Amino acid sequence: MRFISKPVLCNYYVTYRCNAACGFCDIWERPSPYITLENAEKNMQDLKKLGVKVIDFTGGEPLLHKEIDVLLSLAKKYKFITTLTTNCLLYPKYAEKLKGKVDMLHFSLDSPIKAEHDSSRKVACFDFVMKSIEIAKNLGERPDILFTVFENNLHQIEQVWKEICLPNDLILILNPAFSYNNIDAGLQNEHLNTLSNWGKKKNIYLNDGFIALRKDGGNHTDTPVCKAASACLVISPENKLILPCYHLGTEEFEINNDLYNLYKSDKIQEIIATEGKLPACEGCVINCYMQPSFAVEINKYFWKALPSTLKYNYLKGTWKNLLPF
Repeated sequence: MRFISKPVLCNYYVTYRCNAACGFCDIWERPSPYITLENAEKNMQDLKKLGVKVIDFTGGEPLLHKEIDVLLSLAKKYKFITTLTTNCLLYPKYAEKLKGKVDMLHFSLDSPIKAEHDSSRKVACFDFVMKSIEIAKNLGERPDILFTVFENNLHQIEQVWKEICLPNDLILILNPAFSYNNIDAGLQNEHLNTLSNWGKKKNIYLNDGFIALRKDGGNHTDTPVCKAASACLVISPENKLILPCYHLGTEEFEINNDLYNLYKSDKIQEIIATEGKLPACEGCVINCYMQPSFAVEINKYFWKALPSTLKYNYLKGTWKNLLPF
């Protein structure tokens, strides 16, 4: 049963460019402009009218946008919850400007071992993560550690939690890797059970809806769980609306300063009606679309996700902003 009919999240790609070359991501390979302040503000006005609550400023590396602090200020002006994930190479430079503007600030970390983390990112950024934690704490910020979990780093969760998160009172977000293009996450049911157990511990967030969906074989086109296009809007650096989601991205539409009417148009609504039903949607478990999907429809995944979602938003103090009224 659908109980929130409006989109709740916007994945706003400020650029596809990145200063790292992570082996599990191919976004950085795409040529890309940067979004403009003019387009961003008009889009935010329309996102507000559409009912969106959260804007995820993403990329690429979002801190490569030299006016990212201004974009965040605009989002706060329109009372959006803001989230941003960074590899931390540029955070020390922009930390002061970002202070108080990111509700959910995520620092990416793939391993507690410097050589392994830097190898996975193809750039020496481990020391920047550690330095960024110190800077953020001194500014009164409380970033999260975003740990993308594969089979080969599952055993390192305890070390990251005990040596980095607990001493700094940071939340550890466990982000199960998903298979994409030629990347195999390698997570089997036994690994999913281990992850689920970790999610119950202090200062650890894991959406148990992710675990349940994976055990069920992912999205199924005959009974789709995914609401990627109706629960989430994806905007590209070229100021286009991407449908049904970034990873499938079968169609892109010029926004032309009229996102609201574009989204409400018959053509877009026809595409939205196919969400989760396309052949490529079979077996999909992509977290960034399943999370908003679980939040708008009451089903088994809603109930699985609810305890961990409440836990995280209570710890972050953003729960009031997520209420549908």
